[in-house]
Amino acid sequence: MKKLLLAAGFATMATTAFAADPVDGLWKTQPGDTGGYLHVTIAECGSAICGTIDSAFDGDGNQQLEYENLGKQIIWDMVPEGDGQYDSGKIWAPDRDKTYNSKMTLDSQNELTVKGCVAGGLVCRGQTWTRVQ
Repeated sequence: MKKLLLAAGFATMATTAFAADPVDGLWKTQPGDTGGYLHVTIAECGSAICGTIDSAFDGDGNQQLEYENLGKQIIWDMVPEGDGQYDSGKIWAPDRDKTYNSKMTLDSQNELTVKGCVAGGLVCRGQTWTRVQ
């Protein structure tokens, strides 16, 4: 009986340790000024959350295979705070080639609000991303 309880305890700990963060997945950004958008893969990287540009699309929805920033990290050091809140990260805005302090909120399983801020968080620019998968 003790062995069974011990095995169940280890199985529970392993499941918890390997459970994916709810924000993990493929996300579609809002269209930029030209109508183009990105798909960003968000996943755990160490104890933080990171996002990498997976693919790019033009305003007509055509995939841009030659997009220069494919594979580039766009989000890093994002810390899960609980209740769908993420903070203390950085986000790179390809359209401006600038890096901002960032925070994210998982509004639902399929919507993620991503913000980049300056001036200690007084001025923020953001988008709502939708889950692709």
